[in-house]
Amino acid sequence: MSEVYATRRSRLRDHVTAAGTAAALVTRPANVRYLAAAAPQGSALLLGRHEDLLVCVGPPDDRPYEGRPDDGLRVHVLPANGAGAGVGDAAVAAADLAVAQSADSLAVEEHHLTVTRHRAIASVAPGLRLGDLGGAVEQLRVVKDEEEISCLRIGAEIADQALGELLESILVGRTERHLALELERRLVDHGADGPAFATSVATGPNSGRRGHRPTDRRVEEGDFLTVCLGATYRGYRCEIGRTFVIGTSPADWQIELYDLVFAAQRAGRESLAPGAAFRDVDRAARQVLDSAGYAEALPPLTGHGVGLEIDEDPQLAPAAMGKLDACVPVTVEPGVHLPGRGGVRIDDTLVVRPEADGGPELLTITTKELLAL
Repeated sequence: MSEVYATRRSRLRDHVTAAGTAAALVTRPANVRYLAAAAPQGSALLLGRHEDLLVCVGPPDDRPYEGRPDDGLRVHVLPANGAGAGVGDAAVAAADLAVAQSADSLAVEEHHLTVTRHRAIASVAPGLRLGDLGGAVEQLRVVKDEEEISCLRIGAEIADQALGELLESILVGRTERHLALELERRLVDHGADGPAFATSVATGPNSGRRGHRPTDRRVEEGDFLTVCLGATYRGYRCEIGRTFVIGTSPADWQIELYDLVFAAQRAGRESLAPGAAFRDVDRAARQVLDSAGYAEALPPLTGHGVGLEIDEDPQLAPAAMGKLDACVPVTVEPGVHLPGRGGVRIDDTLVVRPEADGGPELLTITTKELLAL
């Protein structure tokens, strides 16, 4: 695996060199982990002129889910006595180390650094010309290798297991908050590092609402129940969302709305292919709902990339620019929420694959049939 991380750093170095910069400083935790195999709290990665260094404020944690730093990368732990430049701040210390390697310029992640830290770097290394690394690492992260996809696949299996077990339990009378906590416990029980994001359980009038925070509302017969959860496995995050009916046969309006969202989600999934424009995937799902008169009830995007963060590039949205590549994992998650009544959300994680390889690979496989629980 060391070769994988070395290759990633080499690709970033090529980008930095082409931009005319001598060294680069990576501080965004997901980007550090992508390049170094681990991102201890407060750490920073220096791509130096002569040597790459993972700069840490303390010894790296040896817990498996935190990751172990790449064996081919030297770890520089800041002294505990508070001596030297950049006391307590790995980014500032890394800039000082770049100077020690005779760098005259340094590309930093301006979108992640605070103004205070940026000024501290400039202060400790006044001779460095600071440039912007931009989203270079995020762009490298978009296309996943098969090891990364394997981690996502295992995370999806864990999420499916947790959700499947919940569906077999008694739900009426339990609160949204209690169900969300139980799901998160089950994720860990099945081997997840933890939840990929705050689990959302929404019932009755709350159902179908994107990003709903669970409340003390209790599940009632006849409710729509929307669940959105995800597992983190070895740092990689996936998500799944499903909608069910509680305790009775669904009403006609529930069946009609569910079938419509299901059709939109299927249209979005079927449009995933290498070369497909981001906005065309969004349009495929959106126009199904729009044509039925739900334009005002739609979320701002149909899906997004996943990986070391739960919300990555690409964004499948109406104004998004760009096209999909193979081996890009994305969500397809259309939904409709009707104020005062509730709604439906269906969410899958898939990997873009060419038609010759069977088309998009569905990672989250819990049934999308409208079940009455």
